[in-house]
Amino acid sequence: MALPREYPTENCPIARSLEIIGERWTLLIVRDAFYGVRRFSDFQKHLRIPKAVLSQRLSRLTEGGVLEAVPSSVGGHDEYALTDRGLDLWPVIGALSEWGGNHYQTTPQRRTFSHAECGGRLHAGVCSRCGQAPRVADVVTNPPRELLVERTDDVSAALRRPHRMLGPVTI
Repeated sequence: MALPREYPTENCPIARSLEIIGERWTLLIVRDAFYGVRRFSDFQKHLRIPKAVLSQRLSRLTEGGVLEAVPSSVGGHDEYALTDRGLDLWPVIGALSEWGGNHYQTTPQRRTFSHAECGGRLHAGVCSRCGQAPRVADVVTNPPRELLVERTDDVSAALRRPHRMLGPVTI
């Protein structure tokens, strides 16, 4: 029997959250938004997600207040930016990345996150050098050298370079 998509009688914050972020692909879209991916075509290119599915997930995230459509900085179609509600998902994304790396990653090299101000590596969202829990805009993503090497699209190439979180991907 299929699980319901919504839990209208459930007063559990996890169940209610899963109504917005619990479908396949959704957290990968949110992750990429934190990495600076903003355009529909760039999400599609990087995630290799069917356009119809991406459109549905972006609509759901926008309706749920996680993303907002904003005018493009270079003209053309709108871009997607994390809202305050979306930014509040950073601890979830960071923890899930760390948990997945500890339990399911098959290579020894993994993406790390560091505090832009002092360069300390983050563990559970806290800087190992200064002890602060930096805002996501003050976090640098440091991909391993071999990350996505087989991927030749522009977005994957841009995400192989260390950069500040939330800064737009430069292609």
